[in-house]
Order: sequence, then structure tokens, then C-alpha cells
Amino acid sequence: MVDIKKYCEKDLYELLGVQHDATESEIRKAYRKKALDCHPDKNPDNPKAAELFQELSKILEILTDKSAKSAYDKILNAKKAAKIRNQKLDSKRQKLKADLEERERNCSLNPYKAHGYSTPKTDEEILQAEIERLRKEGSLLLQEEQELMKKQLSAEKIKLENQYNSSQHKIKIKWKVNADPKLNYTEEVLKNYFKKYGDIVAIVVSSKNSSALIEFKTQDAGEMAVAYEKGNLLNPLHLEWIGEPPKKNRAQASSTISDLDFESLVLRQMRQAEERKRLIDQMMKEDTKN
Repeated sequence: MVDIKKYCEKDLYELLGVQHDATESEIRKAYRKKALDCHPDKNPDNPKAAELFQELSKILEILTDKSAKSAYDKILNAKKAAKIRNQKLDSKRQKLKADLEERERNCSLNPYKAHGYSTPKTDEEILQAEIERLRKEGSLLLQEEQELMKKQLSAEKIKLENQYNSSQHKIKIKWKVNADPKLNYTEEVLKNYFKKYGDIVAIVVSSKNSSALIEFKTQDAGEMAVAYEKGNLLNPLHLEWIGEPPKKNRAQASSTISDLDFESLVLRQMRQAEERKRLIDQMMKEDTKN
């Protein structure tokens, strides 16, 4: 048997965070938001979360079923009217009123039961009957909402598992210190080499100027840089992940870089290599003149 008191004594609309004239769409939206926050899968160590989730599910059933909602609204409106009336009574009259209502609820004073007639159902009994009906029938709307919730939780879980944290996946860059300053690497030079792969979070060059750390905003950018960037071929760069490299995303193909990406990257590198060669030849000619 459903404990009807816990539904009669609460404002179910308020618990969902909606107005009393909220539409079914608004009720479902509010339910989805609150139910996702307290879903047992997201709060495995909080027993109250499971309890609240069940309560929200029952509230959704009541407020989206026409008959159950009508029975509940009748009780809620009667409570509001009684509250207004009580506010107008002094404390003594309130006590008398409460005593009278208690006596009326007593079976011995009930004229219907005293004469062997069946007592008309109270608003609470009507609501209890509606809730029992919902329990037996099952709410298709609730099933639909919970199925959507399962899909959303699953999507959130996959997204969380695949989340890339650049601060946990740094790349170390090493090179040989060269007597020719033109063949060494500064922060600005490194940025020019690596910006083609994607957004850079940070670059830190060592005080000895023979290594650096770099963080990319995306995993793809970091993977491409490690796989393909060599820097100046007269003093090549060596790249490696610090610690374990990031795991491949489920949504990614077997290769992080498509054939089209690779072709585009190779062409860019060829153009850059030609440009570097041209600049080196130009510098050597100028050195010869001087």
C-alpha cells in the first residue's frame, strides 16, 4: 500500500521546481534535469540519491497522468484554501476546528458508517487509488523518460572516458645545443613549428635551451606532432610523450590521422622544408659577402 501522506503533505510541483500551471513538457524537462543529477549510477555511494530518484519518478507519474494529477491538484488546492482560512482564525478557534475535524474522522461519529452505508471516498483515498493504478499499469511516459536518461548517461560516461586533459599529457621536445644560434630553438621558433597541428596551451623551454615541454589543446594535435614534426633538419627535434600516451578515443578510427590529413601535412612540411632551405641558402650567401 502506498503511503499517501508523503504525497499529500508535499508540494510536488515545488519539488520539481515548476509552477503549478506547468505544461507536461515543462514537467518532463524539470524531471529529467533533477533525475539525472541524483541518478543512482552517478551517485553510487549516496543511498539518499536512489531514494530521491524513485520519489521524482513517482512525482512524474502523478503529474503527467490526467486523473492522478486532477486528484492531487484537488488536495493541493484544498490545503491552500484551508491555510488561508486558518490564517484568519485566532489560535483558540484553530484548536476547536482541529478537534472538530478529528471527531469527524472518528468512525463512531461518522453518520454513513453509523447507519451501515459506505462512506464516500475522501480526496486522499481517491489519490491513493490513482497511484495504485499507476503502479499496476506502469507509466509509459516514465519508461520513455528513463530510457532517454539511460542513453544520456551512457553518452556522458563515454564522453568522460574520452576526455583529453592536456595537463596530464605533456610532450617533451629535445634537440642538440648548436654553436650556430640560428639552429637552436626558442619558444617563438617552436610555436611556429607546432601551431600548424592545432591550438597550443603552453610551451616551456628549459634553461639549458636543449629541451622543452609542450601541451596541445586536443589529443589529435599532440599525436600528429609526435608522429611527424622533426623541426629544422639541420638540428632535428625528438618528441615523446611524458608518461603514458593518451588512449585512443572510441569515436576515433584505427588511425588518428586520415589519409587526407596526412597528405595535407606532408605537403605543408615539403613547402616548409623548401622555405627553410631557401632561407639557409640566402643566409650563407650573405655570410659569404660579409
